[in-house]
Amino acid sequence: MLSVAGLTLHYGGSQILHGVDVEAAQGEVTCVMGTNGVGKTSLLKAISGRHPRSGGNYRLGGEEIGRASAHALARKGVAYVPQGREIFPFLTVRENLETGFACLPRAERHVPDEIFELFPILADFLDRRGGDLSGGQQQQLAIARALVTRPRLLLLDEPTEGIQPNIITQIGEVIGKLRREGRMAIILVEQYLDFAHALGDRFVVLERGAVKLAARAADVGREELFQTMRV
Repeated sequence: MLSVAGLTLHYGGSQILHGVDVEAAQGEVTCVMGTNGVGKTSLLKAISGRHPRSGGNYRLGGEEIGRASAHALARKGVAYVPQGREIFPFLTVRENLETGFACLPRAERHVPDEIFELFPILADFLDRRGGDLSGGQQQQLAIARALVTRPRLLLLDEPTEGIQPNIITQIGEVIGKLRREGRMAIILVEQYLDFAHALGDRFVVLERGAVKLAARAADVGREELFQTMRV
């Protein structure tokens, strides 16, 4: 679904990403890992179009992607759940979900029933303002809003950050279900090693904006991942 090769990214005069290669296959979870400040969020911003890449090749579903905007990539099936969630606090849950309609054809502008099967609590809170939800409920809403767009590629940036354990478990179950359904590729940026290791089909560890390790799950164990992230 996604193939990125030699991706570079700058913020002003500072180079953040140095020739990063990432692949994400339909029906798989690619976990991008590393300590704070190594470029994980910058990578997702480049893939989602939030920040233009400086160089490198980008193919989505076999199509070569040029300097596409975030909106254009959303129309092509890229959905991004940012760190911090970025829900609209003064809009209701229903209205937050409906913001995902912007990149859909008019005939598809409805919230699928599956959303409420994945996140039942949202059905009970449709008329509650997003800002009145707990952090874990806001995270569920942010993921649900991304899924409303029917993505081919789902980008998740630290979905477990600041979330209570029971909702972390639920989010893990949702990611696992989406993987089994096989309709999308998922890139998960995560520092919670056990969560990532349980879900990942591929692992990419970044260090100082470059790939330090890239391996399939069958070829790398938890301890090797842990040591690679520490060193």
